Amino acid sequence: MLLTEPRAQAMRGKSPEQDTGRTTQTGQHNYDSRHGLSFAKLQLPIIAHPGLNDQPCMLRTLLRRLLNIFLLLLLGSALLVLALRWIDPPGSALMVERKLEAWRQGESLQLQRQWRDWQQLPDDLKMAVIAAEDQKFASHAGFDLHAIRAALAHNQQGGSLRGASTLSQQVAKNLFLWSGRSWPRKALEAWFTALLEALLPKERILELYLNSAEWGPGIFGAEAAARHHFASGAPYLSRQQATLLAAILPNPLQRSARQPNAATLRRAAWISRQMRQLGGSHYLQQMHNSHWSQRLFTP
Repeated sequence: MLLTEPRAQAMRGKSPEQDTGRTTQTGQHNYDSRHGLSFAKLQLPIIAHPGLNDQPCMLRTLLRRLLNIFLLLLLGSALLVLALRWIDPPGSALMVERKLEAWRQGESLQLQRQWRDWQQLPDDLKMAVIAAEDQKFASHAGFDLHAIRAALAHNQQGGSLRGASTLSQQVAKNLFLWSGRSWPRKALEAWFTALLEALLPKERILELYLNSAEWGPGIFGAEAAARHHFASGAPYLSRQQATLLAAILPNPLQRSARQPNAATLRRAAWISRQMRQLGGSHYLQQMHNSHWSQRLFTP
C-alpha cells in the first residue's frame, strides 16, 4: 500500500512543517534541506588595528637607518683621518672655537698660523715637546695607560685636576673636537686617537701636533710661536728656545716663553735634562723605524 508523503511523515511522528526546516550535519558541513545547500563552518577573521602590525616594521626600518648613518659616520671619519697623511689641514677645531669665544665676548682675535713640514721643524723642538708632554710617544698606541691610572688616582684625592692626554689625543682634540671633559667628547677623542695611530705614522702625528698646538692668544703652530715669542722662524730655534716653548704648553694663554717666570725656567731646565735621557735625535730615528703604519704605507 502506498502512502502519501504527508501521511508518511505523520507516521514517523513529525509534521511537514517540522521537516521543512530540517537541517542535517554531515562531517564538517551543515545541510539545509529547504535550499539543498551545504555550508562550510564559518570562521570569522580577527581584525587588527590598522597601524598595530606596522609598528615593529617601522621600528626595524628606523633602527636600520640609524645603523647605516652610524656606519657612514665611522667610515667618513676614517677617510678624513687617512687624508691627513697627505693633506695639511688648513685649520683646526680649536682655532674655530677660540675665534667664536672672542666673537661672543665682543673681542677681536687675529689667528696666526703657518705650516712647517717635518723636515723644517728642528729636532730640538720635536724632542722638547715629547719630553714635556708624552715621553712614551714612540712606544704607545695612542694611550698611556699608566699615566691615565696615575691621573685618576690623583684626581680622586681632590685638588687640581691632572691630565693624562698623549700627543695623539691632543691632536685628535685640537683638530676635530671641542674643549671640555664630557664623556661624549672623551669617547670621540678615543675614536679619533685610535684612527690617527692606525692610519698615520708617528712622525706625521707629531708634525700635526707641532702645527696645531696653541702657543698663545691666537698663536697656533710652531712657526707662529717662534715668531711671536722670539721673532724668529721655527727652523732657527735654539735648544733653549725650544725648551721654553715646550715649557709653556700646559697653559700657553697664561705663560710666556719670551718673558718666562721662575716656574717656566725650572720646567724648561727639567725638559732639557729629559731630552738628553731620552736620547735626542736617536729617539726620533727609533720612532721612525718602529711604527707599523710607516712600513705599511711606504712603497
